Amino acid sequence: MKLIVAFLLCLSFSVAVAQNRKPAAKSAAKPAAATKSQGQLIYEQNCLTCHQANGSGVPNLNPPLRGTDWVLGDKTRLINVLLKGLQGQEIEGDMYDNAMPAHDFLNDTQIADVLTYIRSNFGNKAEAVSADEVKALRAMK
Repeated sequence: MKLIVAFLLCLSFSVAVAQNRKPAAKSAAKPAAATKSQGQLIYEQNCLTCHQANGSGVPNLNPPLRGTDWVLGDKTRLINVLLKGLQGQEIEGDMYDNAMPAHDFLNDTQIADVLTYIRSNFGNKAEAVSADEVKALRAMK
């Protein structure tokens, strides 16, 4: 009987303490995905595996996306790589064995977003690609 009374007292004390506690403040931090651009999300979904998180590529397999004329130069050529794919092309004096598949399943805005992300990240500083530029080249296909 003493054991039951002691248990009930302990239980009622625990309930009273729990009721007097203030609820924990909710965190105002945004999820990491909310701070990423659409271009970065598309890159992570479709490009990161081959071209790596830092755009360095994989030697002899997948070319780097930083500091190359293919990325920083003519936008038309770069857009066409996504629309048509690429294989057996020398890039910056090196050959890469993996074929780049066409990513024409991405819409014009998605291609513009990911190419803008690539052209403005990994140490790159080149102008944005617009959805209209992609649309015009897709129409020529």
